[in-house]
Amino acid sequence: MKIFDGHVHTPYCPHGSKDDFHKYIERAIELGLKGLTFTEHAPLPAGFTDPTPQQDSGMKLQEMESYVARINDLRHEYEKDLIIKTGLEVDFIEGYEHESRAFLDEYGPHLDDAILSVHFLKSGANYHCMDYSPDVFGVLVDELGSVQNVYTHYYRTVQRSITADLGKNKPKRIGHMSLVMKFQKKFPNPDINKKEILDTLDLVAEQNLQLDYNGSGMMKPLCREPYPSEWIVKEALKRHIPLVYGSDAHSAKDLGQGYGQLMKEAPLTQPF
Repeated sequence: MKIFDGHVHTPYCPHGSKDDFHKYIERAIELGLKGLTFTEHAPLPAGFTDPTPQQDSGMKLQEMESYVARINDLRHEYEKDLIIKTGLEVDFIEGYEHESRAFLDEYGPHLDDAILSVHFLKSGANYHCMDYSPDVFGVLVDELGSVQNVYTHYYRTVQRSITADLGKNKPKRIGHMSLVMKFQKKFPNPDINKKEILDTLDLVAEQNLQLDYNGSGMMKPLCREPYPSEWIVKEALKRHIPLVYGSDAHSAKDLGQGYGQLMKEAPLTQPF
């Protein structure tokens, strides 16, 4: 499996496993990976209140220095065995662009790679972590009026993330672009508006960004397909958008998840 895994979480993840970095790295070597980027959930923007019950969506700001230093040490420790890059998965949260840019201005120079993702959707004065659970997704459906309205709101937010001015250290890869489909077997959307997805891909291409080709959706019982799904990937390839495999592993055993199915559907572009 001579691939690069561009989306891997760490023991710094407050809602993941506590598998040690070495456990991830040794598993990557066992799988024959070319390398990986550790992309822990970045601290949420200053002033934003995490709406999840445990408020565990991102690492703490005070952990950033030790996180970067730890990965730099591991890079040198394993330099003969594996390419290791320092990264983050950064949340785009509508209304907190200024705070996100300030964070990236400070910490972006220390990163080799980063992903920009949408997990939180604003509904009225409230924010919901859309992918936290089917119940939370159901609240959004009730508040916005339909499953399709949730999709529309999600893709509009992703489009804002693509065009937002987050400074010179803005992430170059859009994370799990079809994450809104995570609970599609419980909340089907038979009248999906493909145009809003195609418009999103057009913006990705115009901004010369990459797409996270994320295998974790294959493992989700209410999704059972990658992020993004096959037809979206085909449209991305028509636009020459680079696809970067990501396991989105939150434990060492998750490295490589979904890779076999993804390879049946579309080739990867590995810009590493």
